[in-house]
Amino acid sequence: MIKKLIVAIPARLNSKRLPNKVLKDINGAPMLKRVLDRCSINQNNDQIIVCTDSEKIIKNVKQWGYKVKLTSANCDSGSHRIATVIDEIIYELWNFRDEKKEISLKDYLENTLVINVQGDQPFFDGHIISKMYEIFLNNPKFQIITPIYQLKKEDIHNPNVVKTLISKEGKALYFSRSAIPHVRGIAPSSWNKYYSYWGHVGLYGYKASILSNWDSIPSSKLEKLESLEQLRFIDSGFIIDTLKTDSYTISVDTKEQLEEARSFAIKIEKNS
Repeated sequence: MIKKLIVAIPARLNSKRLPNKVLKDINGAPMLKRVLDRCSINQNNDQIIVCTDSEKIIKNVKQWGYKVKLTSANCDSGSHRIATVIDEIIYELWNFRDEKKEISLKDYLENTLVINVQGDQPFFDGHIISKMYEIFLNNPKFQIITPIYQLKKEDIHNPNVVKTLISKEGKALYFSRSAIPHVRGIAPSSWNKYYSYWGHVGLYGYKASILSNWDSIPSSKLEKLESLEQLRFIDSGFIIDTLKTDSYTISVDTKEQLEEARSFAIKIEKNS
């Protein structure tokens, strides 16, 4: 059976720290459109779709020429938002019909990779998507994968930058807004000399079957404390592989990061 790739962007307007952030202008283009255009760089996509509860976002996305799916407003994370409509998306993508008895919906779910791209990363490297897809194609034990990048010294203790603790085999052990591991007896300003700290790029790739069974994955106290949805999977025993990348990305959660993104846009567009 062939395998397919869905790139899904969960988007909402009521961000607490930066309201309406996905539609904020960044040097002439809304942030969400920049994310969608970056997703389009990858040639393996079978579908790019925005999942949102906002009529305003729906209107904009359609004007830009992309697909969009209306979701419930009662979603506690981006993964949850995609999960609420994943079966509909799969039915439409595969043109599934109940009379196809030889292939069940479960088979379609198992053979579809869903890459959740956060809508607040306007400059992520779209080529990462194809690298994640290749791992899905070649790893029969695949469950979940996420890209990581080596942190600069100044970002190690920044709570707005999510850190990933990895095993020797490259499996994600934990995600945190704090610097992990703690280097005992050493000044925090020097921790980078003793350990390589990794930042998390806001993309997750998972089999569609995992999202389809979202209701069977219990909520996690760690997830709520850190406000990091990937900890729900860690707490439930899922294996999360990591993909190391050299690409630095700007996640926009604050006014300061928005200004940084605007300055970065001017810089790269002057050099292009």
